[in-house]
Amino acid sequence: MALEFEDLDVWKLAEEISLIIYKDISHCRDFSYKDQLQRACISIMNNIAEGYERNNPKEFRYFLRVSKGSSGEVRSMLHFGLSVGYITQPTYDLACGKLRILSRMLYAFINKISENISTA
Repeated sequence: MALEFEDLDVWKLAEEISLIIYKDISHCRDFSYKDQLQRACISIMNNIAEGYERNNPKEFRYFLRVSKGSSGEVRSMLHFGLSVGYITQPTYDLACGKLRILSRMLYAFINKISENISTA
């Protein structure tokens, strides 16, 4: 078991994704889009951290679900960003691929916690 949220693979991947996206959209002049995308990226990792730090499995599971939802939001925004030229194809491919992996990891983590809650 991880001692700190920074030790969690899901948190590490969420941070990596955020950095990839932040670097690619730094030039974006659509400040509303840029702000929403950045907030959604950070929401993924922050909700993982917040849920972990609450030290309550049911609350942690809730925050992981919120993170999974934010992961979908970021992918949706990347689709739009690619269509209008805000995001480059390589960044889109890399970030969406990592977001799909993250979503699967979150799903598995949520299920694991659910199993532990039901057997407790």
